Amino acid sequence: MTPEQTSSQLDSPQQPFPQQTVRERVRIAISGRASTTGLVINSAIALLILLSAFFFALQTYPLPSRLRLGIELADRVILTLFTIEYIVRLWSAKRPLRFFFSLYGLIDLLAVLPFLLSSLDIRFLRLIRWLRILRLARFFEQEAWFNRMNGYESLILAKILFTLCSIVFIYSGAIYQAEHQVNAENFGTFLDAVYFSVVTMTTVGFGDITPTSELGRGLTIMMIMTGIALIPTQVGEFIQQFTKVRGSSLVVCDRCELIGHERDARYCRRCGAELPKSTEAAKVLTNEQHTDTL
Repeated sequence: MTPEQTSSQLDSPQQPFPQQTVRERVRIAISGRASTTGLVINSAIALLILLSAFFFALQTYPLPSRLRLGIELADRVILTLFTIEYIVRLWSAKRPLRFFFSLYGLIDLLAVLPFLLSSLDIRFLRLIRWLRILRLARFFEQEAWFNRMNGYESLILAKILFTLCSIVFIYSGAIYQAEHQVNAENFGTFLDAVYFSVVTMTTVGFGDITPTSELGRGLTIMMIMTGIALIPTQVGEFIQQFTKVRGSSLVVCDRCELIGHERDARYCRRCGAELPKSTEAAKVLTNEQHTDTL
């Protein structure tokens, strides 16, 4: 290759990188992975999910007509936004059919199905409204939400708490929906349903509230089975992870700003940088060692 050829190649314009399509940019934005825009969008969606769940519970109480009308209008607006979000996720997915039959895709569909079929008076649709809280499960796959505080351990704790709270919320909403019309004396509000769900799943069984409908009794059986199979393992895992997090120090890595390391750690467990010496952590460690020698 001659110097003239080399010079001409260097002077020639570089081939531009292929630009992302609108569909790809939308998919990245709503995925929330390594994207500030995505994190903001998903944070707003998570807030709307919690707000919608709060509206569900609030509507079980006697409210002034204006306030109830305002809550119903706000809930319809939120459902409209959820429907738009579902359509955008389906459109921007690499494989729309695969997303449609995926776990999160089905949860998203169940969340907006009562809104899409609101003209039909189907009791089952009123029951699945309470599954909307499960849409939060998607965000626990995004570690960016938990990178600031103990990373993986905080993520595990959040998942366990979310599982326990979701089970109680869904069962409470379902048993309320099943029993309120036929057993309003015992299931008058959402709090009554929460009380019954917690007592049933923990197998305490005071017996002061009992379901009367077949659907309510069926849900009670499912609560008992869930309490026996799932609750002890989740609570045990929560205590184990909570103890692990409490046992870590509050030393902050200067490079990646990760908080939470083993007390005797010298290097960051994420980026490998040398950790600054923490006087407070050293004091705590010294006190623990002194206590052990007594």
